Amino acid sequence: MKRRFDKPQAPAPAPAPSHRLVTSLTNPLIKDIRALGMRKVREEAGLFVAEGLKLVADAIDGGWPIRILVHRSGEQRPMLSEAIAATRRAGGEVLEVTGEILEKLSRRDNPQTVIGVFRQRLEPLSRLTIQGEALWIGLDRVRDPGNLGTIIRTADAVGAEGVILIGDTTDPFGIEAVRATMGSIFNVRLAAGSAAEFLDWRKRFSGRVVGTHLAGATDYRKVDYRGPRLLLMGNEQQGLPDELVRACDDLVKIPMRGRADSLNLAVATGVMLFEMARDRLDLPD
Repeated sequence: MKRRFDKPQAPAPAPAPSHRLVTSLTNPLIKDIRALGMRKVREEAGLFVAEGLKLVADAIDGGWPIRILVHRSGEQRPMLSEAIAATRRAGGEVLEVTGEILEKLSRRDNPQTVIGVFRQRLEPLSRLTIQGEALWIGLDRVRDPGNLGTIIRTADAVGAEGVILIGDTTDPFGIEAVRATMGSIFNVRLAAGSAAEFLDWRKRFSGRVVGTHLAGATDYRKVDYRGPRLLLMGNEQQGLPDELVRACDDLVKIPMRGRADSLNLAVATGVMLFEMARDRLDLPD
């Protein structure tokens, strides 16, 4: 389906003004931005929405061109002026809108005053190469967008290079996941592939693959994590399937003392990442 934010094919119509005042929810471009709330539309357009001036500023700092910048009418801040200028330099559009329109775009009672539309960056796993002392995370069929966003944020915090999404995962570019990253979506590489594609890629990866598993016999603090490494984490309900367990060099466990029999996926991933990144964070033993 052709949408207004898709690049026009030649012969192109006369270019629209780069800065427009929009007051109607029926504006075609506003309707198309709202439609990005649906995963199918995001995938077809290759775009996603990030809410908040800080996230937009983080994207600019990370070299992400803004396709569309939406801001509340009358909003005046130096950082917003910089974002508007960056959008114009990138050839994007600036929309000045009412508070009602912002509320509909964000689906929140207290919406952010700035929204940016960006092109997705998702690398095919078949083309992914990992070099040097890299730290990556592989997530098998993660379903909760809050978990995924938090893991991307934690990966950014420890200086990990990226996250591999394996199988049928939640959309990293959905609004809930993007919110949970707190801007780290712009700092961490993302790749995706099926379980079969991951296992094929695993054959070419020269580093160590470490998985957490109930059958793990090794305390996660007793493993040598130097060199290129990948942390492999399983689905929230089912954990790692047998085929991915067999792809691991080490199976580890996180000791627990209380009555809980498991940790939240994002929490367990965070515990593992800070241990695996100990050398780059200069953490004490």
